Amino acid sequence: MGHLRRGGALAAVLTLLLAGAAPASAAGPDRYRNPVSAGFADTFADPVVVRGDDGLWYAFGTSDPLREGEGRAHRVPIARSADLVDWTFVGDAFTAGQRPAYAAPGSAFWAPDVRRVAGRWVMYMTVTDTTVSDDTFDTAVGVATAPSPAGPWTFADTPVVAPRPGAGGGYLWTIDPSQLTGADGRHWLYYGSYYGGISVTELSPDGLRAVGTSTPVAVDNKFEGAYVLRRDGWYYLFASTANCCAGPATGYSVQVGRSRDPRGPFTDRDGQRLDVSRAGGTPVLTQNGNRWIGTGHNAVLTDLSGQDWIAYHAIDRAEPYLDEPFGVNERPMLLDRLDWIDGWPTVNAGAGPSDTARPAPVTTGPIDARFATADLRGWRAEHGRWQATGGALTGSGTLTSRTRIGGDLRAETDLRLTGATTAGLRLHGVDVRVGRGRLTAGAATTALPAGLDLRDRHNLAIEVRGQQLVATLSPSRLGDPVAQVSARLPRPATGNLSVRAEGGRAEFDNVSAVRLYRPARHTVPDPRVGPVLRGYSDEFTGGLDPSWQWVRQDPAATVSGGALRWPVQNADLSGTANNAGVLLHDAPTGNYVAETKVTLDLGEDSVRNYQQAGLVAYVDDDRFARLTQVAIWNTRQVEYGYELPFAGQPVYGGSIVGTPGTTTWLRLAHRVDPVTGEHEFRAGSSRDGKRWTWGAVWTFPAGTTPRIGLVAHGGATPAVTAEFDYLRFHS
Repeated sequence: MGHLRRGGALAAVLTLLLAGAAPASAAGPDRYRNPVSAGFADTFADPVVVRGDDGLWYAFGTSDPLREGEGRAHRVPIARSADLVDWTFVGDAFTAGQRPAYAAPGSAFWAPDVRRVAGRWVMYMTVTDTTVSDDTFDTAVGVATAPSPAGPWTFADTPVVAPRPGAGGGYLWTIDPSQLTGADGRHWLYYGSYYGGISVTELSPDGLRAVGTSTPVAVDNKFEGAYVLRRDGWYYLFASTANCCAGPATGYSVQVGRSRDPRGPFTDRDGQRLDVSRAGGTPVLTQNGNRWIGTGHNAVLTDLSGQDWIAYHAIDRAEPYLDEPFGVNERPMLLDRLDWIDGWPTVNAGAGPSDTARPAPVTTGPIDARFATADLRGWRAEHGRWQATGGALTGSGTLTSRTRIGGDLRAETDLRLTGATTAGLRLHGVDVRVGRGRLTAGAATTALPAGLDLRDRHNLAIEVRGQQLVATLSPSRLGDPVAQVSARLPRPATGNLSVRAEGGRAEFDNVSAVRLYRPARHTVPDPRVGPVLRGYSDEFTGGLDPSWQWVRQDPAATVSGGALRWPVQNADLSGTANNAGVLLHDAPTGNYVAETKVTLDLGEDSVRNYQQAGLVAYVDDDRFARLTQVAIWNTRQVEYGYELPFAGQPVYGGSIVGTPGTTTWLRLAHRVDPVTGEHEFRAGSSRDGKRWTWGAVWTFPAGTTPRIGLVAHGGATPAVTAEFDYLRFHS
């Protein structure tokens, strides 16, 4: 998304770690460093990356200035790369005066999504201001088409999704579009944000119009920035949560749910739905204590080895703004490995965003034919006639690479049937071909979606691991398979790769074969939780222990029957109010985990802003990290809020960590960075005290002495009492 949020209220409530920093080009051969956009931009928010017909990679970003001091927003900037690491600015997708007929003068274009639909390139984007009303945020989803990712791009004169009046006034946030072609070949568009939630609508076959009735898939006031892909029969909805743009307190992060149907319902790893008041969401990407915070608004791409990567933006906490404080948030593009472990995606096996040199994506290999020239000396014609012209290979019969390949590998090609009845690849003696309404691998076969036009370019990919071969056909190679088939090889084999066309001519491009990626099998460990430190802990069995200290004592807080009962105060800590009570306890030195169990009946669905209770790591009223179950509009969330002084004033933001119950267990895992001396606090939550969701890390400067405390504040109407069973410290 761009910069706007639903007023200030949402922003106000809303270890194996990686360290270091340098431009991508400084990392050395076959390695890279984040941010990958450093060579052409200081900020490149809401990125999406596609592989073009020319075999190069194209990235698109939100309308912002690219460099500090530039002062002029680019209108969907485009960058190009041969290796996904070193990028060059291509230009803007749209000229200064170019806009669709329904867009108001001065409208910005945010969060583009680019796909191949019906044989051409299609871009969906947020149009921030339309002619529908005088409201300057009556947003719509616009669409443009182009013959290549580099353009030229031409707007359609009607929006895909028009502005939608909101029941609470103004217009629902019709932003952050993301397209998907489903397993049956139908096209879908996901869109929306906090005000209105995320919805999905079917698209017309050309991808330019919404048809039918939209379906809500993620609750309002929690999610935006949808991105959906299909894997192993599941549709995965990635969505960003919390605030994108709170400068040094930004806690934006990516969560995911999955469904067997593109219309949902989507549920997380614990079975919690994403479209209900107590919405779930399995963490995919969140800040880990290094330089990067606000890690969100993602896209997913696949390199030539089959390894998935996540492209996203983040904020360097040491340089959070593009120019002056409190202006444009500086959000460069980052790239990290996306692993799939036990059916769920996670970044760097759960370690989170990287800022050290890392192995680079695989973008070339032993076979990597782009057919930019007529030279076919690396190939031999088994039969038929073949020629390379216009950047593609055309012919019929069989053409075989002279390079022998073997072992676990991935081969792929872009192809079109321009007269052939079937066409495809031959690998290790197995023909993988499309045509006559089917995708076939040896004796195995599956039907293609009805109406699929193989005269349009599609990507055919083959992965061989051991003796298992899996072939996939997709329109955009962006997690959008329309057909998949598996075959068993009689034995691991070594041989040559061939392209084949029968019954006429076919067009092939971007033919490659490289070693298949090696998947991560295990996530990095969660924080260690050792034995209870009895000397620091309090079970609330004999009144309030004298070791507790109050900041603004609340006489309504009482201890009896093994619990601390604290009526939620009509007070707060965020901003300049600083009128809420804080009950503090000294913490152990070194590494520890603080834990509490809190019961707070916040009901469901109703607006009870911003009643909350939970743990706090506290230095003073303007420097704290607060982990609470909280009512945010109609939702119930576990928010990990953070405030720090910046440029002469307190700045507040937050991240979301798990799903609250009426009773929620909360943990803060503390460690001291041995290099910087910073205090790092990682947040965790649980609905049963057994299965934990771990999330973001907030940091405190070296030389501070954070204490651990309890809070219950945010609003006294309706009256509700928080009940704390204990505060425990674990080694």
